[in-house]
Amino acid sequence: MPEPTLAAAVEVVLLDLDGTVYAGGRPVPGAAPAVAACREAGVDVRFVTNNASLPPEDVAEHLGRVDVPARPDEVRTSSQAGALLVREACGEGARVLAVGGPGVAGALTDAGLVPVTSADDAPVAVLQGFGPRVGWAELTEAAYAVRAGALWVATNTDATLPRERGPAIGNGSLVAAVRNATGAVPRVAGKPEAPLLLAAAEGRPALVVGDRLDTDVAGGHAAGLPTLWVSTGVDVAATVVAAPPEHRPTHLGADLGALLEPPAAVDRDEDGPAVTWASGGARVRVEDDVLTAGDGGTPLELLRALCAAAWERADAGRPVDVPAEVLGRLAPLDAR
Repeated sequence: MPEPTLAAAVEVVLLDLDGTVYAGGRPVPGAAPAVAACREAGVDVRFVTNNASLPPEDVAEHLGRVDVPARPDEVRTSSQAGALLVREACGEGARVLAVGGPGVAGALTDAGLVPVTSADDAPVAVLQGFGPRVGWAELTEAAYAVRAGALWVATNTDATLPRERGPAIGNGSLVAAVRNATGAVPRVAGKPEAPLLLAAAEGRPALVVGDRLDTDVAGGHAAGLPTLWVSTGVDVAATVVAAPPEHRPTHLGADLGALLEPPAAVDRDEDGPAVTWASGGARVRVEDDVLTAGDGGTPLELLRALCAAAWERADAGRPVDVPAEVLGRLAPLDAR
């Protein structure tokens, strides 16, 4: 009997968006057929995003434009998770200062809360999310409310946003302005914290999928969920090899097609003082604290073997240097 695929081993896959399903206005190759195959296999799909500026309806519409049909109820945003945190702390009907794009105020309304726009409206909480038009006036209102004792919840703290021209200022940079002005520290709803992912999973066995180690993978760790890193976005393969424990994914894939494959095994073999890790045709060997790699295997197989070796050695307090020429063989993954 064939081994279950990564997707078939869970009830729901939690997919990051930018860098995983699409890149700006372009679809990521292989994403649409992988999502369709998950649905055909009876696995639920949730699109989970730290981007708080847009309501789920707009996110679903954008997904349709990149050939991934989606319903609004399949989308989970950090604004929604933040609104739930506020409601749990303050109760339905609470007045909340909404800072960010229309997705922030919409999430508050949907959660039974009352969004307001000024600290003079006596809000009991502030929900701060990204919005391209957020400026000094909105940030100052947030600072006034936080200083007055309002609960402060940030949808996410991503310092930058991926854009076609390069990294742009993200919500974390705007949150830093309010923090600098008040000395307060917000509660955070989005990745890498657990609330957004736990809300999206709804108590079911889930797999977190994304391209960023410090948000998607770290968020999976915080939520106690397995993770799949894909090489289609921000983090390059060499960064994965050097990742600290909290940023290490459970599984490695080139793209979302990895969801349709069984988990890849890495075999470990000891021969006296030497240890070899093997994945497919790739072989990585460490002897006398020197790492070498054989010529075989695909870049992804080599990455799996390198991660197994480097992580084991780092955890044992005996890290090894990976030669630049070996890391260079991972470059085809980064060019995707």
